[in-house]
Formats: sequence, C-alpha cells, structure tokens
Amino acid sequence: MAQLTKRGLLAAVVCSDSFMKLGKAQAKVFGVPDLPLLEIKHPLGGLNMEQVRERAAVAMPQLLRFIKSSKENVLGK
Repeated sequence: MAQLTKRGLLAAVVCSDSFMKLGKAQAKVFGVPDLPLLEIKHPLGGLNMEQVRERAAVAMPQLLRFIKSSKENVLGK
C-alpha cells in the first residue's frame, strides 16, 4: 500500500483494533505516515461470513469518508 500511495494512487489498509499502533508505526517506517487505516474489531481470522460482513460494514463508511475527502482535496473543495 505504501508504494501505491507514493505513486499517487488512493490506498487504505484494513487493520484490526489490536494492530492499529503497529499499523501506524509501519506506515511511518514505509514513508506514508498519513496512510489511512480502516479500523475493524479484532480478530478477522476464523470468522463466519456474517461476522466478516459485520466487520466490512464497519470499514465501509471509513473507506467512503476517505475517498470523499481525497476527492475533495484533489478538486480543491
């Protein structure tokens, strides 16, 4: 994701709440401290489809806000 962001593409990472601190640190290490981290409840592994859908329902509004914000920044609004 860091390389995509550095190339000017929109990128975000889904990150569980247990790993947010690590995700932020790694984003800094890779030179993209503003990389959006879409926070979901931990864990993601071992879940049934309904639980995965619940996590996605939490991440989706975050993603849409990021896209809208990025679009407004590009358009100068």
